[in-house]
Amino acid sequence: MSIQMSKKPKNTLNSFSSIPLVYSTNPDYIQPSEEAAKETLAPAEQMLRVILETKHRAGKTVTIVYGFEGADTDLEALGKALKNFCGTGGAVKEGEIIIQGDHRQKVFQYLKQKGFNKAKL
Repeated sequence: MSIQMSKKPKNTLNSFSSIPLVYSTNPDYIQPSEEAAKETLAPAEQMLRVILETKHRAGKTVTIVYGFEGADTDLEALGKALKNFCGTGGAVKEGEIIIQGDHRQKVFQYLKQKGFNKAKL
């Protein structure tokens, strides 16, 4: 005979667990937004690096593009465009675009075509 106990929510006091609580005695205090909107640099000003990596990926090869400065939505859009251009899968994580496989030349060619002149292999 086993008894199952229901798990309590991690934070029972605050249903908005992603929003930190701020206590202030100032009645005019306004809580700052999580992240100020980032301005995306023009493609010609972006210093992107394209590398090949196999470490920590169970021997799989991936092409990584990093150094993008700007809004996350613009990074997601560039990642999607690169995945479509290379015809492969990938992800956008922690400010990096990860493309499955060795597609350094294709990615570099695409970036140059779209005006990312400072991109480096």
